[in-house]
Amino acid sequence: MVVVKTEDDGEDYEDNTFDAYYRGAMGILLVYDVTDESSFNNIRNWIRNIEQHASDNVNKILVGGFLQSAKTNLNVEEVFFSIARDIKQRLADTDSKAEPQTIKINQPDQGAGAAQAAQKSACCGS
Repeated sequence: MVVVKTEDDGEDYEDNTFDAYYRGAMGILLVYDVTDESSFNNIRNWIRNIEQHASDNVNKILVGGFLQSAKTNLNVEEVFFSIARDIKQRLADTDSKAEPQTIKINQPDQGAGAAQAAQKSACCGS
């Protein structure tokens, strides 16, 4: 989980800093201070950096709050649980869509086609 506070515009960092920062992140909380216009205006730069350096399927949440909210823990836990639920659902959806990677070898069909199936599965023309 990566938490980005948009007090900084994000343009002073090297690309490799962003690569290391976002590598492997499953979720990103992008937090801005609603009382600070520059914090809000910096969101565009941070979104651009996230799009360039984070995985395409990373979960993102934009959170507007007061600096005081984080200090008093107001709604902080709810935001973390919300993105955690979203990540868990995305992973469950991905797992359910994945096809099994099982390949059966040398298991001929029973019955009339068994001899033919055994012949086809023989190695090196023997």
